[in-house]
Amino acid sequence: MDNGNEMRDFLVSRRAKITPEQAGLPAYGGNRRVAGLRREEVALLAGVSIDYYTRLERGRARGVSDGVLEGIARALHLDEAERAHLFDLARAAVPAGPRAPRRPAPQQVRPSVRRILDSMTTTPAYVRNARLDILAANPLGTALFAPVLASPAQPANNARFLFLDPAAREFFSDWERQAQDVVAMLRTEAGRSPHDKGLSNLVGELSTRDENFRTWWAAHNVRFHRTGVKRFHHPVVGDLTLTFEALDLAADTGLRISAYTAEPGTPSDDALKLFATWAATLDLATEAAPATDGG
Repeated sequence: MDNGNEMRDFLVSRRAKITPEQAGLPAYGGNRRVAGLRREEVALLAGVSIDYYTRLERGRARGVSDGVLEGIARALHLDEAERAHLFDLARAAVPAGPRAPRRPAPQQVRPSVRRILDSMTTTPAYVRNARLDILAANPLGTALFAPVLASPAQPANNARFLFLDPAAREFFSDWERQAQDVVAMLRTEAGRSPHDKGLSNLVGELSTRDENFRTWWAAHNVRFHRTGVKRFHHPVVGDLTLTFEALDLAADTGLRISAYTAEPGTPSDDALKLFATWAATLDLATEAAPATDGG
């Protein structure tokens, strides 16, 4: 990814979303040639010169101070995720000489983390990396996300499933919101890890094969995905409304546990209990199945 272009496109997209009235500027009459704020208006609000802001918007961020970035973040009304993304892009836009795309070492789920997963006997949970690959799941997580894990769009990845498998629109009751969230999450990670070859390959694959992904990727929206509600239509138990919590693994950079619970006393809570019973029955049936020698 071209870090300078990423900086430019992000700043242009953010100032296009802010009107002069929202920024506290006088509303002048006549037609404006740009959507949202002009460069000079952002510079005024951020307390920098027009020339300096223009250089930043062109991705020339060498030497930019945190104070200037904070001023731009305030001027553009950036939220927490957008502010963090701006800082990531500013760091990545500083030339550091030729650098080959980074292919991270394969990420492994440590045995102690697997034991934690397996101890969550009433809670669907899985471990994923920053590219949204599912690396491990407990029995309930495996059962809940069976459509993702068994999808033809492999390796198992939430983004790949959402955009490349038609079953995703049935599985996620609010597919469009989930899909846009995933694009924003990948955008956030792209700013944080611009030399991740695996991430670049995934974005390229999805951009080539899905028009919705291309459109939403070009919007440059970013988002943290720490907690929230997801709605599923599971092929076995039907509709589920579950709250998720994302738990970062401090010893494993980029890995996190995603765990799902239902509000007590709700139909989803009842369905989740039924689901746990069904998943346990499957496990017992698998263990009791006679072994074959292939002969």
